[in-house]
Amino acid sequence: MQPDTPRAIGESELTITIVICTRNRPTLLRKCLEGIAHLERTPDEVIVVDNTSGDEETEAVAREFAAAYTFEPTQGLSRARNRGLAESNSEIVAYLDDDAVPDERWLRLLLEPFAEPRVAVVTGRTISPESRAGDSNQEPTRFLSDDDGRWFEIAAFGGLGIGANMAIRKAACKGWKVFDERLGRGAPFRGAEEHHAFVHFLSLGYCAAYVPAAIVFHTCQKSDDIKLEARNQIAYSMLLFSEYPGHRLDLLRFFSRRALRKPLTWPRDSPDPGEIISCGWGVLLAKSFSAALLFFRTRKLRAK
Repeated sequence: MQPDTPRAIGESELTITIVICTRNRPTLLRKCLEGIAHLERTPDEVIVVDNTSGDEETEAVAREFAAAYTFEPTQGLSRARNRGLAESNSEIVAYLDDDAVPDERWLRLLLEPFAEPRVAVVTGRTISPESRAGDSNQEPTRFLSDDDGRWFEIAAFGGLGIGANMAIRKAACKGWKVFDERLGRGAPFRGAEEHHAFVHFLSLGYCAAYVPAAIVFHTCQKSDDIKLEARNQIAYSMLLFSEYPGHRLDLLRFFSRRALRKPLTWPRDSPDPGEIISCGWGVLLAKSFSAALLFFRTRKLRAK
């Protein structure tokens, strides 16, 4: 399927909105907005999406930095991200977590691949605040499309970075809900919403780009509950198996390689460990039944 091709345009001419989704963390939000204030490339718009019924302190912080403030009362990161996308007025929508701080060059570098009209998704490197950029500035941008025989597993399981550092082309979002509201923090599956969206963009014929030099500083919150993590990842895999029947063999091959502890054949430098199931067989088997229940219980939520 060939995507609708946006007009060719230089990245310096593109308009861009930064969306920050937050929930009861005004102090962290302030640090994020302070980082945005020092960006080399100024955004055309900043939207703070408060994932509560409204909070005066959060709104005050947003107004202090001249950011638009809106709220999404139903809990769920995907719901908040979809709300920000709907209310944005720019050609490109970039996302930051409220506890993330961008490098000064972040937005300028993140925009560059969008000069290619087929690029619908661009992500960057997410590192801890204590880390140094290292060789990121020398690493080339990686592009991914359905021409790559491994594209499905790369997009689905963390080869394109994470949602704390990503941007999407709004014209590529017409006719579908970008972030599945069954996925992400505050939702039944508790993660993988950005990877699921990446898969769909590429399945429509668009391209994605990963820019190592577009850095965001962010502390990754690792789950200590390996059983819960296993359940969520099995349920997410069932969702992919259901929605992409043409790639079921790809999924089976991928999980068979992981079960045998074979190394990945593509780079994955995301700090988020959750998208590749690597726990023991006992845990996997024990949680498969509850994952199946979770999957079937939430199948109808996609249509809402």
